[in-house]
Amino acid sequence: MDKKVITTNRKAFHDYTIFDKYVAGIVLSGTEIKSIRNNAINLKDSFCKIEDNEMFLYSCHISPYEQGNRFNHKPDRVRKLLLTKKEILKMQSKVKKDGYSIIPLEVFLSHGFAKVEIGLAKGKKLHDKRDDIAKKDQKREIDRASKIRY
Repeated sequence: MDKKVITTNRKAFHDYTIFDKYVAGIVLSGTEIKSIRNNAINLKDSFCKIEDNEMFLYSCHISPYEQGNRFNHKPDRVRKLLLTKKEILKMQSKVKKDGYSIIPLEVFLSHGFAKVEIGLAKGKKLHDKRDDIAKKDQKREIDRASKIRY
């Protein structure tokens, strides 16, 4: 697959446990895609919401295009995500029944189109975050020890 990752939401992997991942298209204006190609996008604190069987991306900051004129876009506007009805209904039932959140994980370009990978996630408690950090440190130590040659 021809995929160029533009940005990832590292905070999401720290604060949430990700269960399912989906890929969605984003409805953009002309100057927004140019800004995304210049890596001028920030997913920090962004989230997705389902309204009237449609999914929207909130708090995703796409900086205004430098060469844009009066037709430039608003940086923090709400953007529609393109998913199948079946996927949206599946996620909506998980959100309502099990208390999941829908979090954008990364934005990438695929065949010239901007896509966002979203995940069904549950928030981590403080002790879960500490456990993950401890496991990561243990793995790093094991990798270091296995690299040492005598």
